Amino acid sequence: MRKAFKYRLFTNANQERELSIALETHRRLYNECLAQRIEAYKLTGKTVGFYDQSKWFKSARRANEFYAKINFSAAQGTMRRLDKAYANFFRRVKAKTAKAGFPRFKGRDHFDSIEFKSYGDGCKLTGDRLYLQHIGIVKVKLHRPWQGEIKTVTAKREGDKWFVILSCDLGELNIVQKSHPQVGIDVGLSHFLTTSDGETVANPKYLKAGLPELRRLSRSLSRKKKGGSNRRKARKKVAKLHARVANLRKEHHHQVAVGLVRRFGLIATESLNIQGMLKNRRLARSIADAGWSGFQQILRAKAESAGCQVLMVDPRGTSQSCVCGAEVRKTLRDRWHDCPKCGLSQQRDHVSARIILARGLQARTEPAGVKPDVSRVSRRSRRLQSAE
Repeated sequence: MRKAFKYRLFTNANQERELSIALETHRRLYNECLAQRIEAYKLTGKTVGFYDQSKWFKSARRANEFYAKINFSAAQGTMRRLDKAYANFFRRVKAKTAKAGFPRFKGRDHFDSIEFKSYGDGCKLTGDRLYLQHIGIVKVKLHRPWQGEIKTVTAKREGDKWFVILSCDLGELNIVQKSHPQVGIDVGLSHFLTTSDGETVANPKYLKAGLPELRRLSRSLSRKKKGGSNRRKARKKVAKLHARVANLRKEHHHQVAVGLVRRFGLIATESLNIQGMLKNRRLARSIADAGWSGFQQILRAKAESAGCQVLMVDPRGTSQSCVCGAEVRKTLRDRWHDCPKCGLSQQRDHVSARIILARGLQARTEPAGVKPDVSRVSRRSRRLQSAE
């Protein structure tokens, strides 16, 4: 089992400068390798592979003083990063994805990490000090102990701060499945989530709270001359605010996920099409602000190591149905569920969470390969469901 541990780096002025130079060198290496692949394909109809570029880099670093100052395995990590981007591109082409997305050249503000693929080769952690080749010994804020064996080390810049990410191998863990109660959760916008027990978690809406300041900084950025130093400074202020919002959102996700994993042994949630939901122009910003996809990833990761089972169920019709099976159509303004068949009267998200739990339990008990029965709903009902 692999687990990542992220810590803050506290650099002095010299280390900050050297890290920035190293990051810029890796960015230029990535772009040069991409240009080689494009040019080779134009001339010969064949691309250049990772091993060919790795051999080229051995000779190139003798003539380029900046290439000579970066760790060789870290440079290979950058070239593998490009190789992975190519592999993902051809995979999407084979799958006939609408937007395959050919690998792009990286701008100065779109390349933020240096990965050391082999721990001990150009990087080593001793206590709360991290050694990085050609950069020096950097102070690390170890706010929690890391576990297992360190495999890779990544130095990452976020805004005006530097972090280190340790990817550790925890080995084979003997995880005992919990026998705690089951719960279904329905995520939404009025409440971040509602459980099948009727409990709700408030939606903090961090982006909405920061919009006044974000708009002010964005207007200031738009007035700056493109390519100028003042525009770069203004852009960093906008990025810093976005990073703060993202950190607050992630902290909220962790706290909610930990609470659920500690209390329940099985959690049923919807397998949402977030990308499709973001096409709703009126609700896209609110949906992005909630960050449901990130929350579900954190929930699954915590549940895996805690012996809790997370089941993803089909979301179709969960807000347009009743627990008795009757179809009860509702618009987004209808926040209360009244079933004419069984007489159930509850808050709509509470009913949806109960239906999600029932589908999760059904999927767990059914044989492999058998899909649970999902009632058919109209296209209009599906659009309403996707907007929640």
